[in-house]
Amino acid sequence: MADKDSNSVVPDEELAFRWRGGRLSLNFTATVGERWRDRFERLREPADLARWFNEAGLTDAFVAVTVARLGHARQLREALYRTFVAVRAATAPQAADLDLVNKWATRPVPGPALVLRGDRLTSSPASPDAAGLLTAVAGDAVDLVTGPLAGRIRECDRHDCALLFVDESRAAARRWCSMDTCGARSKMSAYRRRHGQ
Repeated sequence: MADKDSNSVVPDEELAFRWRGGRLSLNFTATVGERWRDRFERLREPADLARWFNEAGLTDAFVAVTVARLGHARQLREALYRTFVAVRAATAPQAADLDLVNKWATRPVPGPALVLRGDRLTSSPASPDAAGLLTAVAGDAVDLVTGPLAGRIRECDRHDCALLFVDESRAAARRWCSMDTCGARSKMSAYRRRHGQ
């Protein structure tokens, strides 16, 4: 069990990362749990951010993350979350949030390197670092909020979930972050209410 704060405990299964957003940047905002209630941190230490990068498929390598870089990641995550909420509500995002997202999204990242293998030149991807991977997350957010799916950013309709996701359903009527979890629970609750259970 992990601490939420000094008075409460988070079950270990709640610390698992959530991958229901449909976009890298939306999944990154889900590294905070229970935003709607007690709010707890899933990126508790630098190794958690390194693990998130791996689980997100951004890298297969272990990426060193400092305490300072973890702090930067959390700041970026919160700026992204507030920006997504503003876009969803068709209101203007805060200038400070836009500045922070842009700072990360426009950061130069190393490109591939030329490598001589035998008598052939090939390319080798740049070694990832935490800053470069955060730039990829911010770039995904810029792409999302300026693209055709910006108007399809949703918040899960389940009363005990606040995950953001992109609705790519044909009818643009998706209500839950996942039909397998929140959708199934909501439908079961509605069924029980209808049948007096």
